[in-house]
Amino acid sequence: MMESCCRDMTTRAALCRGLLKCVVGVMMMGTATGLKAMTLEELRASRKALAHRPRRVIANNDGCDCLYYPVNEEATAKGFLDKRTTDIAGKHVDTIAYCSISSGFSHFTHHTQVGTVLTRQGVDYGIQPKKRNITQDLIDQGADCLKLVVDFAHEHGMEAFWSMRMNDTHDVSHHPDKPYFLFPTLKETHPEWLVGDPVKRTPHGRWSSVNYAVPEVRDLAFAYIQEVCQGYDVDGVELDFFRHLCYFPETAKGGVATDEERGLMTELMRRVRTMTEEVGLKRGRPILVSIRVPDSVGYCRDMGFDLEKWLEEGLIDILVTTCYFRLNPWSYSVDLGRKHGVAVYPCLSDSRVRGEVRFKRRSLEGYRGRAMNVWASGASGLHLFNNFSPRSPIWEEIGDPTLLATKTKLYFATVRDGDPRSYLKTGRSYRTTPVLTPAHPVLFTGDRRVAVPVHVGRVPAADADASITCHVRIPSRLKPEQVSVSLNDTVLQNGQLKEEWLDYAVPAGALKPGDNLVSIGVVPRDPGAEATWSISTALMDLPGAPWERDPGSSATTVERVESEGVRIADRGTNSGDYCYFRNAWGASFEAGAVAEVEAKVVSGESCLIISDSQSGERLVLAPGHITLWHNRSRKHDMDTTSDFHRYRLEAEGTHLRVLVDGDVVLDLPDGLPSRPYYRQNQLKFGATNSPGEGEAIWRAVRARTTGIACKDIVIKVAHAE
Repeated sequence: MMESCCRDMTTRAALCRGLLKCVVGVMMMGTATGLKAMTLEELRASRKALAHRPRRVIANNDGCDCLYYPVNEEATAKGFLDKRTTDIAGKHVDTIAYCSISSGFSHFTHHTQVGTVLTRQGVDYGIQPKKRNITQDLIDQGADCLKLVVDFAHEHGMEAFWSMRMNDTHDVSHHPDKPYFLFPTLKETHPEWLVGDPVKRTPHGRWSSVNYAVPEVRDLAFAYIQEVCQGYDVDGVELDFFRHLCYFPETAKGGVATDEERGLMTELMRRVRTMTEEVGLKRGRPILVSIRVPDSVGYCRDMGFDLEKWLEEGLIDILVTTCYFRLNPWSYSVDLGRKHGVAVYPCLSDSRVRGEVRFKRRSLEGYRGRAMNVWASGASGLHLFNNFSPRSPIWEEIGDPTLLATKTKLYFATVRDGDPRSYLKTGRSYRTTPVLTPAHPVLFTGDRRVAVPVHVGRVPAADADASITCHVRIPSRLKPEQVSVSLNDTVLQNGQLKEEWLDYAVPAGALKPGDNLVSIGVVPRDPGAEATWSISTALMDLPGAPWERDPGSSATTVERVESEGVRIADRGTNSGDYCYFRNAWGASFEAGAVAEVEAKVVSGESCLIISDSQSGERLVLAPGHITLWHNRSRKHDMDTTSDFHRYRLEAEGTHLRVLVDGDVVLDLPDGLPSRPYYRQNQLKFGATNSPGEGEAIWRAVRARTTGIACKDIVIKVAHAE
């Protein structure tokens, strides 16, 4: 059935090359010459046909080509288009979804009369000194960024959608004492329209989100969409609900949307549908409505989107799913779309997985594997988000599954590891897909194997010139003979250790289309053997892999101090003024974990941080005392600055102990409750966090966990190219 799906997709992709250009050409000719009046029934029939016509790739351009234009280049239409648009013409992109910023829920870079034209310059707010905003330049030249992209798309046989981020909160960095250039006057004038404020920030979502329970907010959202539909020759609108997921105060506080709130959002969607039909009738061709939402009906419902009702009532034409996180296999979205006759385009957004080495999800091979999985699911096509390399081979490959079948591909157990609890407290309960990345490892021990599915969209034919390798990332201290790995029912043999990776050649017939179960175990350690550190790093130089360093800022320094250790200093109070070294240590507090550092405080506050994806705590080192971040009342006075001391955290269940030079100084039986904002499984040490300052010298860091961390699993299907 998988092969059949791929053949179907190949046929549709092939048809698309000629059909789409022909249809768009006819539409544009009709616009120029004047189409005869359509009835509503004819409009709806035409809209349905257009919604289901072949599209290989929908490319979302988030509009930063206009907002962050090189300061030393003349602002011209050609220069603007060349940044992200010109080179995708004639490739697999059949639709461009252009976002004219829509940041802060009123700022736009198209020539709006309803919202605010964003003319501010980042450099005036202390950011992006080598870039400038050319919004006004293009408007003054007679064609704003949105019109330029729409016209270009139509000239080259592509569709053009306007993409609006329904609650963009890139302005969240705003603070009254330090304004941020994307924070709009609208929010300054109406702080009561927001779900929070910059001081009392919300535990979920972002405080700068507008509250869609406010009638004026919904009216503005509708007016923004209506203005574009009436004023621009767009083929559709893309309503991006995923950027960002917070629409009501209750969800921001940890609850779920009410039936009344869901009803308000449904009514807004009905207004949009009615308006697009009215405009479509006047101009003689439809305006499609596309939405981008999480890939779970239940998650959407709790967030305030009655997705099933929207589908049942025919309020949307194209369904795009996922962004920061993914909850279900692609087949979930495809089946949902088929049930309601809606085209489905899974979104391949930038993975943002941290701690990768050797194999990268953002690589060409990684995108090929992701695309093949989408085509195998039976989806209508692909949606590409946050990929701004117009000259990349991606644009000439991922829209053709037959071509992809001949290319080397990487298949990862998990591509997006964002936490759904960031926006919805109960978000994890809707996730059915595995989570395995360097920042979210899984544990295995001598008596507990771990089994992780890796989805493979297409398996090479028996006579294909291809090789298949299973790569498992484990601590480099382990030897191949200490680890047991199987793929489905086949035990993999002769693993070769390369840095942190065990490489296994996969025999013919072991890999299958769909989910492949990779099972990992370790030969049990002798019970009588002395416990050893799973991480032990002497800081006689800057720590390398598997440690990962934060980028920090100009106010943070990391340097080797002769004969003493590594100095990490934060001497700034602005956002980004901090620096930690991080290690995905694979801890489980339930099973027990220990972390220890040798350090000498210089000034301010520095921290040792432990987390296991469920909970976490920070040991704060300061002149004259140590304390715990979440238990500031528990303080131990001591001289921390004149010499090095050995600071140790012991976690067992919810029990947390702090030891200094071997002596227990703080003991908290319930010191590690569930803390959802500790979403990563990491050991970290370094210099405070904004807006604090801190400086310390670190001589050694050690850790021990009961389990062994598997940080990644990759199946590579290699072809001779």
